[in-house]
Amino acid sequence: MKKIVLSHFNQSVQAKEISAPILAPQIVSAGQKVVEQLLKGYKVLSCGNGLAGYMANIITEALLLQYELERPGLPAICLNESGILTSICHRDGKSQLFSKQISALGQSGDLLIIFSSGTNPSNLVQAIQAAHDKSMEIIALTGKGDTDLSALLNNEDIELRIEHNDVHQISELQMLSVFCLCELIDKQLFGGES
Repeated sequence: MKKIVLSHFNQSVQAKEISAPILAPQIVSAGQKVVEQLLKGYKVLSCGNGLAGYMANIITEALLLQYELERPGLPAICLNESGILTSICHRDGKSQLFSKQISALGQSGDLLIIFSSGTNPSNLVQAIQAAHDKSMEIIALTGKGDTDLSALLNNEDIELRIEHNDVHQISELQMLSVFCLCELIDKQLFGGES
């Protein structure tokens, strides 16, 4: 049993060592993009499915409340609120879960952050399309299998792609990326570091 646990820890360390040099510049670019849009008065919308939906909640909470620095809240909306989701699912189906909300809440200049663990979900495909229809830019944290999502991104968008097949490894690296992103945002806006 101990070998199983140690194996998980070793795989985690290896995945981070491999991914860090690839993701670091992309995370920095994503942090700069969030800061630029917030300073212009725009808001951040976020969404994801399953475990990835929790990432959307985490980044929204960190922006609205705080990450580590005590500071004013930043404008952010998580599109994963369950009451709204069940209503949309009931009426329009799962594929429009996020696109309906983006069409109603998103404005040109706003930023959409999506989280996917490599499954190319149709609701995130439609979310990207709805965001682009609104002239929003996108930061996409994706997994190896998210080729449809990647194909929809344009030159203004940023993709933090995690080249793993294991959903749990993808989620773990996305979580770490979110924490790095939140710290960069706080430091750039409130900590005096560039």
